[in-house]
Amino acid sequence: MKKHLSILIIALFATFAFAENFSEMSTQELISIMGYVDKKNKKKFQNELKSRISTMTPKEKTMYQKNLKKMKK
Repeated sequence: MKKHLSILIIALFATFAFAENFSEMSTQELISIMGYVDKKNKKKFQNELKSRISTMTPKEKTMYQKNLKKMKK
């Protein structure tokens, strides 16, 4: 089961890391690709992510805080 989940997550990264319309993605999807977005799309990504902070669940906020380190690389 974990192997299937890992494959799914990798597929999501590959699919969404190159997306330019981040508004169509769920908040969880945005959080999961933090640190993997192309530099040319990074500003759009950050703007979309910031616009969602106020509506994040406590679990999403925790995941967001954890993944912030990835964005600073």
